[in-house]
Amino acid sequence: MKAVLINKPTNSEEIEIVETSIPVVRSGWVLVKVKAFGINHSEKLLRTFEIEKDYIKKPIIPGIECVGVIENPSDTHLKRGDKVIALMGGMGRSFNGSYAEYVLIPRKNVFTVRSELPFELLGAIPETYFTAWGSLFECLRLTKDDTLLVRGATCALGYAAIDIAKALGAKVIGTTHKREKLSLLNGCDQVVLDDGTLEGQLRANEILELVGPKTLRDSARCLYKGGIVCQTGLLGGVYTLDGFDPIKEIPNGCYLTGFFSNFPTQEIIDEMFSFFNKNRLQPSVGKIYRFKDIRRALIDIDEHKVDGKVVIKV
Repeated sequence: MKAVLINKPTNSEEIEIVETSIPVVRSGWVLVKVKAFGINHSEKLLRTFEIEKDYIKKPIIPGIECVGVIENPSDTHLKRGDKVIALMGGMGRSFNGSYAEYVLIPRKNVFTVRSELPFELLGAIPETYFTAWGSLFECLRLTKDDTLLVRGATCALGYAAIDIAKALGAKVIGTTHKREKLSLLNGCDQVVLDDGTLEGQLRANEILELVGPKTLRDSARCLYKGGIVCQTGLLGGVYTLDGFDPIKEIPNGCYLTGFFSNFPTQEIIDEMFSFFNKNRLQPSVGKIYRFKDIRRALIDIDEHKVDGKVVIKV
């Protein structure tokens, strides 16, 4: 099969597709014929520096998510030809991931789906929309009567959250720190240019914080009493809150939570796709590339030439 294999720090210009063996099926694992996969920032972290860590199996095929069909179900209850998505659980780090024509995945990380979407659109969903779904409903408990602020909305996860919240019927405020990207948030009810301080400018019941610790304190001060801020993204490049004093910095009667996307279940995936099908929701996609053009796709992402989720069609 064709795949991307790396064993050392690798920039986008150095990405190559090589020939390698189709994985051998073993008990409790299933072989998926990959039809499409999304590109994620964590894969860049892997290939640029994390690849040197001892816990990374080398050489490794990157990729933390995919969509496709079951090629060999092994000893599981899945059937050949089942339409599935797969994500997380060590894909592309503990074992080979989805930048390939076939991928061998533990059964627990593979989920059947009912969807009429073509694979290239389905490929935008697994990691990004699952993360948005969990952030909005498990953490923020969003309802149609709420006002949601998406801080750092002009990213794949931001677009996904806006899609879901608007399909639900909630009011959505989106922010970006780049004036030229304001027009990309035309799906929102209100768009705000974010200079780093929103306190005093707007209020919300729920805030999806995608900029991260850099603006988290300010976001908390934008909550109505009883509101929740969910820390999910790290776009601001600040990863921890030094000197954080929760007594003083979480307003009285407000709540701080976070979402970690490493624990998908079939039940949650079923709920998510039922919602998508009922609302005829199509995922937002920045651009679709063919697998043979994956180097070009990664270069374009690094050069900020694509807004939104990049999907590779295999």
